[in-house]
Formats: sequence, C-alpha cells, structure tokens
Amino acid sequence: MLKTILARLASMALTMLGVAIVVFVLIRVAPGNPIAMMLPPGATEADVARLTAMYGLDKSLFEQFIIWGANALQGDFGTSITTRQPVWGLVLERLPATLELSILALFIAVALGGFTAILGARARGRSPEAGVDLFNGITLSIPDFLWGLLLILLFGVLWPVLHISGRISPHLSLPFVTQFYLFEGIARLRFDLVADLLAHMIMPALSLALPLAAIISQLLKQGLKEVLEQDYTVLARVRGFTEIQVILREALRNAALPTLTLIGVQFTFLIGGTVIVERLFAYEGLGNMAIDAVINRDLPLIQGIVLTFAGIFILVNLVVDLAYTFLNPRLRHG
Repeated sequence: MLKTILARLASMALTMLGVAIVVFVLIRVAPGNPIAMMLPPGATEADVARLTAMYGLDKSLFEQFIIWGANALQGDFGTSITTRQPVWGLVLERLPATLELSILALFIAVALGGFTAILGARARGRSPEAGVDLFNGITLSIPDFLWGLLLILLFGVLWPVLHISGRISPHLSLPFVTQFYLFEGIARLRFDLVADLLAHMIMPALSLALPLAAIISQLLKQGLKEVLEQDYTVLARVRGFTEIQVILREALRNAALPTLTLIGVQFTFLIGGTVIVERLFAYEGLGNMAIDAVINRDLPLIQGIVLTFAGIFILVNLVVDLAYTFLNPRLRHG
C-alpha cells in the first residue's frame, strides 16, 4: 500500500507539471491581449508597456514559465489581472461553494442511482425493470445544463418554490467562519440558513446529479443481476432470506465495487460540469469565476483555476484507487 501511494504521488506531481505546461502555453498563444483589455481606450503605448512589464509578459515564454513556476512552488500563483487580488485567495474563496455543490450532487446521484438499480434488480425481467431502463435512458440523454433550464422553468417560473440564482439570500446574516456555508450551518445547527442554502443549491445539484444517477443505476443494476445468479445468493434464498434481503445483505457489497470506480471517475466530470451549471444559476462558485476569467483573458486566474481542478481530479482518482484496493481483498493481498 505504501509503495502504491508513493508511486501515485510521483505520478500526481508529473501530471500536475504537464497540466501546468500545457495550460501556460495554450492561454498565451491564444489570440487576444489581456493588457489591452485592462486599459481604457485612450491609453498610450507607454501605459501598455508599463503594465506588460509589471505582469512579466514582456519576457520570453520560457522565462515567464520559470518565474511563475518558482513562485507557484512557494504558494504564489500570481495576481489576478482583472481584480488585482492574489489568485490563490480568489480560488480558496470560491472553491468551497463548488465542492459543496458537487458533494450534494454526488449524494443525490448515488441515492437515486442506487435506489433505481435495486428496484430494477429486484424486478428483473418484469415491467418495473423496463421502466427503470426507460428512466435511465431519458435521464442520460439530456445534458446537465438542459436539465438546469428545465428545472428553472418548472420550479422557478411555473411553480416558483425554489431560488433560481445565487448561493444564499442576501438578507440573511452570515455568521460563518469558513466559506463552507452548508457544512458550517449544519454544524452550528442553523437550520434556517441550511434550508435557504439548499433552496439555492438543490436545482443546480439535481441538474448535475441526474445524468450521473442514470450511469450509476445502469452499471449497478447489471452488476446486481450478475451477482444474484451466483451460488451464495441462491444459498441465501434457500436459507429463507427474502429477495430484498439477498440484494442488500449479500449481493450489493460485491456488485458495488465496479460502481465505486465509476463514481470516482464520473465525480471528476461532475466537478467539471459545474462550470456551465454555476453560470446558468449565477451560483458563486469556482466554475462561474472560471468563465469570467476566460472572458477577461485573466491569465494568472485561469492558470490557478485549471490547476485547482486538475489537483481535485487527481486526488479523487487517488482516493478511489486506494479505496478499491482496500475493499477488494484480491488486490489488497495480491
């Protein structure tokens, strides 16, 4: 296990270096001058040159990367061109909102996907299984941003019971120490704030969760159907277990292992999907800020956001691999 962790950490470092190089080069060779976008129309060439030198854009691409990399290793990811604030501070301010939204979406996807998978496996070969397959097909065929539009139309316009924008109502007092509003609200037993946060988060979270729930449901249902034909599940029925007891007590644990890996991989795509969904709901997260950074050609902020997403993806994959190794005795003792 220790060798595995060390090997994966080395792989993570190389991956982050590769991502940093690719992003650094691509955003600088793309057309558009971020300095020109900062200055008013009457700015002189001297003003442009001064700001270009201030942000180090007058040096060669290699020199820029070496300077930026040396500073990044010390925790300094530069200063945002548009806000004039440290990039790392901006990222840390928005990251908790995106993580809370992603975790809530993952929880909904696992609960919904697991329920429909068990329902389909319980009724295999009958009409309820066909209904589950139809539900999964429809849910998976509609992208997350379109689900967001449909939910806004349904619960924000036709039946306005949920908030369609923002993260929390502005009139509420915010006695938070951290940016993890939902988790801290639960810890402080401030259920009024929790209810308001969920009223803002449930639609974007559901938009992200529905396609993932369909994928989880299909894979888990197929795994359950295969396991339910094994000898030990037949023996459990002979011992008098009901079908639902066989599924929950005997089959689910073994059938869930491949699904665990899928959930980890898809969770990284779910986090990436927050970019569009957060913009759609004006949710104050990292994805929404990423779109603003791209529009404004804010090179340091784009680099910081992309590296943050890359770090999250790599860490999630590492945790999933280690969890799978721990839960699978054949890999743990191999």
